[in-house]
Amino acid sequence: MRPCVALLALWLVLRAAAGQLPSLPSIRNKAFIKECVQVHNDFRSQVQPPASNMRYMTWDAALARTARAWARKCRFEHNIYLGEEHQCHPNFTSIGENLWAGSHQAFTVASAIKSWYDEVKFYTFAVQKCTQVCGHYTQVVWDHSYKIGCAVTYCKEVAGIPNAANFVCNYSPSGNSPRQPYIEGKSCSNCEKGDTCENKLC
Repeated sequence: MRPCVALLALWLVLRAAAGQLPSLPSIRNKAFIKECVQVHNDFRSQVQPPASNMRYMTWDAALARTARAWARKCRFEHNIYLGEEHQCHPNFTSIGENLWAGSHQAFTVASAIKSWYDEVKFYTFAVQKCTQVCGHYTQVVWDHSYKIGCAVTYCKEVAGIPNAANFVCNYSPSGNSPRQPYIEGKSCSNCEKGDTCENKLC
Protein backbone atom coordinates (compact mmCIF):
# COMPACT_ATOMS: atom_id res chain seq x y z
CA MET A 1 0.00 0.00 0.00
CA ARG A 2 1.36 3.43 -0.93
CA PRO A 3 2.17 5.78 2.01
CA CYS A 4 -0.51 8.32 1.10
CA VAL A 5 -3.17 5.61 0.87
CA ALA A 6 -2.05 4.11 4.19
CA LEU A 7 -2.25 7.52 5.88
CA LEU A 8 -5.73 8.10 4.48
CA ALA A 9 -6.88 4.71 5.75
CA LEU A 10 -5.46 5.42 9.21
CA TRP A 11 -7.14 8.84 9.28
CA LEU A 12 -10.50 7.30 8.41
CA VAL A 13 -10.15 4.70 11.19
CA LEU A 14 -9.22 7.33 13.77
CA ARG A 15 -12.05 9.60 12.66
CA ALA A 16 -14.55 6.77 12.96
CA ALA A 17 -13.24 5.86 16.40
CA ALA A 18 -13.47 9.46 17.58
CA GLY A 19 -17.08 9.63 16.47
CA GLN A 20 -18.15 6.61 18.48
CA LEU A 21 -19.97 7.23 21.74
CA PRO A 22 -18.43 5.73 24.88
CA SER A 23 -19.72 2.25 25.65
CA LEU A 24 -22.18 2.24 28.54
CA PRO A 25 -24.56 -0.63 29.36
CA SER A 26 -28.14 -0.64 28.08
CA ILE A 27 -31.19 -1.27 30.23
CA ARG A 28 -31.39 -4.76 28.70
CA ASN A 29 -27.84 -5.67 29.68
CA LYS A 30 -28.20 -8.60 32.09
CA ALA A 31 -25.02 -7.84 34.01
CA PHE A 32 -26.10 -4.20 34.44
CA ILE A 33 -29.54 -5.24 35.69
CA LYS A 34 -28.08 -7.79 38.09
CA GLU A 35 -25.60 -5.31 39.53
CA CYS A 36 -28.15 -2.53 40.00
CA VAL A 37 -30.42 -4.87 41.94
CA GLN A 38 -27.69 -6.65 43.89
CA VAL A 39 -25.88 -3.51 45.04
CA HIS A 40 -29.13 -1.98 46.27
CA ASN A 41 -30.10 -5.16 48.13
CA ASP A 42 -26.63 -5.50 49.65
CA PHE A 43 -26.83 -2.00 51.08
CA ARG A 44 -30.42 -2.52 52.24
CA SER A 45 -29.41 -5.65 54.14
CA GLN A 46 -26.64 -3.91 56.10
CA VAL A 47 -28.45 -0.87 57.49
CA GLN A 48 -27.79 0.14 61.09
CA PRO A 49 -29.81 0.00 63.20
CA PRO A 50 -31.12 -3.20 61.56
CA ALA A 51 -34.44 -3.16 59.71
CA SER A 52 -37.30 -5.46 60.63
CA ASN A 53 -39.31 -4.89 57.45
CA MET A 54 -36.86 -4.12 54.62
CA ARG A 55 -38.18 -5.47 51.32
CA TYR A 56 -36.11 -7.25 48.69
CA MET A 57 -35.80 -5.22 45.47
CA THR A 58 -36.38 -6.61 41.98
CA TRP A 59 -36.02 -5.09 38.51
CA ASP A 60 -38.85 -3.33 36.72
CA ALA A 61 -38.41 -2.78 32.98
CA ALA A 62 -40.93 0.07 32.81
CA LEU A 63 -39.10 1.99 35.53
CA ALA A 64 -35.86 1.42 33.63
CA ARG A 65 -37.40 2.85 30.44
CA THR A 66 -38.52 5.93 32.36
CA ALA A 67 -35.02 6.29 33.82
CA ARG A 68 -33.50 5.98 30.34
CA ALA A 69 -35.83 8.56 28.81
CA TRP A 70 -34.97 11.08 31.50
CA ALA A 71 -31.23 10.31 31.54
CA ARG A 72 -31.09 11.00 27.80
CA LYS A 73 -32.19 14.59 28.42
CA CYS A 74 -28.80 15.20 30.09
CA ARG A 75 -30.34 17.39 32.77
CA PHE A 76 -29.19 17.01 36.36
CA GLU A 77 -32.60 17.58 37.88
CA HIS A 78 -35.50 15.37 38.82
CA ASN A 79 -38.02 14.13 36.29
CA ILE A 80 -40.82 16.69 36.22
CA TYR A 81 -43.39 14.01 35.37
CA LEU A 82 -42.88 11.80 38.43
CA GLY A 83 -45.85 13.33 40.22
CA GLU A 84 -48.26 12.87 37.31
CA GLU A 85 -50.35 9.72 37.55
CA HIS A 86 -49.33 6.98 35.09
CA GLN A 87 -46.99 9.29 33.18
CA CYS A 88 -43.92 7.30 34.24
CA HIS A 89 -45.32 3.82 34.84
CA PRO A 90 -48.43 1.94 33.64
CA ASN A 91 -49.25 0.68 37.14
CA PHE A 92 -47.34 2.54 39.84
CA THR A 93 -48.38 6.08 40.71
CA SER A 94 -45.71 6.69 43.35
CA ILE A 95 -42.17 6.82 41.93
CA GLY A 96 -38.93 7.93 43.53
CA GLU A 97 -35.70 8.88 41.78
CA ASN A 98 -31.97 9.13 42.45
CA LEU A 99 -29.50 10.91 40.15
CA TRP A 100 -25.74 10.60 39.67
CA ALA A 101 -23.46 12.30 37.15
CA GLY A 102 -19.73 11.98 36.65
CA SER A 103 -17.02 11.15 34.16
CA HIS A 104 -18.14 8.33 31.87
CA GLN A 105 -14.71 6.78 32.33
CA ALA A 106 -15.12 6.70 36.11
CA PHE A 107 -18.68 5.36 36.12
CA THR A 108 -19.50 2.06 37.74
CA VAL A 109 -22.89 0.99 39.05
CA ALA A 110 -21.42 0.14 42.44
CA SER A 111 -19.60 3.44 42.94
CA ALA A 112 -22.64 5.51 41.93
CA ILE A 113 -25.00 3.69 44.29
CA LYS A 114 -22.37 3.76 47.05
CA SER A 115 -22.19 7.55 46.73
CA TRP A 116 -25.92 7.64 47.51
CA TYR A 117 -25.64 5.20 50.40
CA ASP A 118 -22.68 7.08 51.86
CA GLU A 119 -25.02 9.95 52.71
CA VAL A 120 -25.86 7.80 55.76
CA LYS A 121 -23.17 9.78 57.59
CA PHE A 122 -25.42 12.84 57.37
CA TYR A 123 -28.53 11.06 58.69
CA THR A 124 -29.46 10.41 62.31
CA PHE A 125 -32.02 7.61 62.42
CA ALA A 126 -33.24 8.20 65.98
CA VAL A 127 -34.32 11.78 65.35
CA GLN A 128 -34.92 11.50 61.59
CA LYS A 129 -32.63 14.42 60.77
CA CYS A 130 -30.16 15.20 57.97
CA THR A 131 -27.22 17.54 58.55
CA GLN A 132 -26.58 17.64 54.78
CA VAL A 133 -28.25 16.11 51.72
CA CYS A 134 -29.25 12.54 52.57
CA GLY A 135 -32.38 11.88 50.50
CA HIS A 136 -30.50 9.61 48.11
CA TYR A 137 -29.54 7.39 51.05
CA THR A 138 -33.05 7.25 52.49
CA GLN A 139 -34.48 6.31 49.09
CA VAL A 140 -31.94 3.49 48.68
CA VAL A 141 -32.98 2.04 52.06
CA TRP A 142 -36.69 2.88 51.99
CA ASP A 143 -38.48 -0.17 53.35
CA HIS A 144 -41.51 -0.27 51.04
CA SER A 145 -39.63 0.47 47.80
CA TYR A 146 -39.33 -2.96 46.19
CA LYS A 147 -39.14 -2.25 42.45
CA ILE A 148 -36.23 -0.54 40.73
CA GLY A 149 -35.24 0.43 37.21
CA CYS A 150 -32.02 2.22 36.30
CA ALA A 151 -30.34 3.59 33.18
CA VAL A 152 -27.07 5.26 32.27
CA THR A 153 -26.39 7.35 29.19
CA TYR A 154 -23.52 9.35 27.75
CA CYS A 155 -23.89 13.14 27.75
CA LYS A 156 -21.54 15.66 26.18
CA GLU A 157 -22.10 17.65 29.35
CA VAL A 158 -24.29 17.33 32.42
CA ALA A 159 -24.03 19.21 35.71
CA GLY A 160 -21.01 21.02 34.29
CA ILE A 161 -19.18 17.73 33.71
CA PRO A 162 -17.94 17.13 30.15
CA ASN A 163 -18.08 13.65 28.59
CA ALA A 164 -20.33 12.50 31.40
CA ALA A 165 -22.25 9.43 32.40
CA ASN A 166 -25.76 10.34 33.54
CA PHE A 167 -27.12 7.61 35.83
CA VAL A 168 -30.75 7.54 36.95
CA CYS A 169 -32.59 5.04 39.15
CA ASN A 170 -36.35 5.05 39.64
CA TYR A 171 -38.05 3.34 42.57
CA SER A 172 -41.57 2.28 43.39
CA PRO A 173 -43.31 2.77 45.64
CA SER A 174 -41.38 5.96 46.24
CA GLY A 175 -39.64 6.75 49.50
CA ASN A 176 -38.85 9.89 51.44
CA SER A 177 -42.20 10.59 53.03
CA PRO A 178 -41.96 12.25 56.48
CA ARG A 179 -40.98 9.23 58.59
CA GLN A 180 -38.00 6.99 59.26
CA PRO A 181 -37.01 4.92 56.20
CA TYR A 182 -37.73 1.59 57.90
CA ILE A 183 -38.86 0.01 61.17
CA GLU A 184 -35.97 -0.81 63.47
CA GLY A 185 -35.80 -4.37 64.77
CA LYS A 186 -34.52 -7.88 64.22
CA SER A 187 -34.08 -8.56 60.50
CA CYS A 188 -37.25 -9.91 58.84
CA SER A 189 -39.17 -9.90 62.13
CA ASN A 190 -41.80 -7.58 60.67
CA CYS A 191 -42.21 -8.97 57.13
CA GLU A 192 -45.66 -9.25 55.62
CA LYS A 193 -47.49 -12.55 56.07
CA GLY A 194 -46.27 -15.14 53.58
CA ASP A 195 -42.94 -13.42 52.89
CA THR A 196 -39.70 -15.34 53.17
CA CYS A 197 -36.41 -13.91 54.44
CA GLU A 198 -33.38 -13.65 52.15
CA ASN A 199 -30.17 -11.92 53.21
CA LYS A 200 -32.06 -10.02 55.95
CA LEU A 201 -34.67 -8.81 53.43
CA CYS A 202 -38.38 -9.61 53.14
